[in-house]
Amino acid sequence: QTFFIQNLSQLNFTRNKTICSSPLGLPLQRVLYCPSRPQLLSQASACVTNAQGFHCFLRCLKEKKPKDPEPRLGLLRHDMRSLKDSPKPAFYLGLAGLIPFVSVPLIMAIQQTYYPELAFAQMTYGATIVSFLGGVRWGFALPENSPATPDWMNLGNSIVPPLLAWFAILFKEDLAQAAIMVIIGLGVALHYDLALLPTYPSWFKALRVLLTVVAVFSLVATLGLMDVYPEKQVGHQTPHIGKFGLSCQA
Repeated sequence: QTFFIQNLSQLNFTRNKTICSSPLGLPLQRVLYCPSRPQLLSQASACVTNAQGFHCFLRCLKEKKPKDPEPRLGLLRHDMRSLKDSPKPAFYLGLAGLIPFVSVPLIMAIQQTYYPELAFAQMTYGATIVSFLGGVRWGFALPENSPATPDWMNLGNSIVPPLLAWFAILFKEDLAQAAIMVIIGLGVALHYDLALLPTYPSWFKALRVLLTVVAVFSLVATLGLMDVYPEKQVGHQTPHIGKFGLSCQA
């Protein structure tokens, strides 16, 4: 029995020496190592904690991910749906303000005659509207609770439309260039109100788009009729030889 115990001890010593001297000894010891139950529970708890932390990290990344900006066309469609929310005074007064724009090409088309006086009146009214839009921007930036602060950006850009209107008046001898300058002023003012500066309420932006589009098309129609119909002065009388001599006919 003593001999058996000595041989078993020698065998265990030899096996341990082989394991320690072998490069695979450390992984084999880790494989053969069986942790106790408290150690298993502690390791499992640590794994669960790490998993929860990783899940929270992913959720935070998902929440902090910036939203893709909606295309400008989508924003414009959203604003146009707000047109029905326009206050009635603003909506009807805005439509009434289109009468000087629309009536001029309509009269010329009915009379089949180009009247330069009417074209000049339309251009002058358009320049007045362009100046008015710049003043609206200035007034929008003055109240204390306004989203548009009275800084150089807002107040400086509100001066640009009146300057364009002034240049349009300077080209009164060439109504085509004057009308084009008014169209540029309307486009610049609309760009400021929709994209560049702090914007107005949705219903007002929708109303601005509607009114600007109609005004621009009216000016373009007048420019087109300039080359289509013969020019005639308003109230111009042509001589007419009647039965009883020379007379004048409008």
